[in-house]
Amino acid sequence: MGRKRVVLITTGGTIAAHQTVGGAVPVLHSDDLVDLVRGRFDQVSGIEPPEITTVDLMTRDSSALRTSDQFIIATAVVGALADSEVDAVVVTHGTDTMEETAFLVDLYAHDRRPVVFTGAQLPSDDPEADGPANIAAALACAVDPDSAGRGVQVVVGGGRQPVRGLFKASTEALAAYDVVHPGMGRPLVDLPVPSGRTSRVDTIALYPGVSPGTIAAAVAQNAAGIVLSATGSGNTHPDITAQVSLAVQQGVTVVVSTRVPYGRVTARYGGGGGAVDLAAAGAIVSEWLRAPQARMALIALLTAGATRDEITDFFTRSGPA
Repeated sequence: MGRKRVVLITTGGTIAAHQTVGGAVPVLHSDDLVDLVRGRFDQVSGIEPPEITTVDLMTRDSSALRTSDQFIIATAVVGALADSEVDAVVVTHGTDTMEETAFLVDLYAHDRRPVVFTGAQLPSDDPEADGPANIAAALACAVDPDSAGRGVQVVVGGGRQPVRGLFKASTEALAAYDVVHPGMGRPLVDLPVPSGRTSRVDTIALYPGVSPGTIAAAVAQNAAGIVLSATGSGNTHPDITAQVSLAVQQGVTVVVSTRVPYGRVTARYGGGGGAVDLAAAGAIVSEWLRAPQARMALIALLTAGATRDEITDFFTRSGPA
């Protein structure tokens, strides 16, 4: 067998950034990143470096991505895997929204070949830059036979993590991510990545004093879905429940998650604004996926024309087995 072939897709982010007087800005391209990692791969993996084909997709901060950009990245990954001679794909991406884009890619990951996302917490011109080591570790993960069939993995800060349930846990630590639960389910979207317009889904943060009008505004602006980042185990104020009921009656799909990092969201509380009440008003409870990933799932599902029962089933199957 010859050297494994990996496609490296670059999208920008801190891993490609240099510090300027106006702040860190992504400036490096794929060949620059490959140059930074030369000589490191053997130290990380102990196996032969793969043959790397580079794709300069975009050079952006991940916080500035549009939903359409995230679908472009998903399309690029699928396109790379359309080549039967490709063994794996590595994507460099900003850490701010990596958990969303990588999760979106995983929703369409029917192929067993490894897909690995990586990024960095420090710009590439920082003396302690973590990007080169992360790229080398991501390449090692990508060519590891044990990575096949695991779906999208994220390699940042030395470890490899599944993308389902992933969230950014630190703005500073090099090991930036954690997971809600390590054994999440992996239901997939059965249609190809859409190439046209996708459904719009808004995320609304809930807190004491939040205006119920925020939900009405999302409905008025033609949101197809709304994800609520609720307090505790999916709870809020009774006035929000009333607006959820109206939104559902107008054909908007509402999903309830939580702003709490860990634990299952269970419809336990009533009183007019508890998750019991929200579910009775027609909302779907996301027991394990937090708001950022719940939103990406809902966008993909609504774009695919999924019914309410199919959406409910997806969130049910997303939890630990």
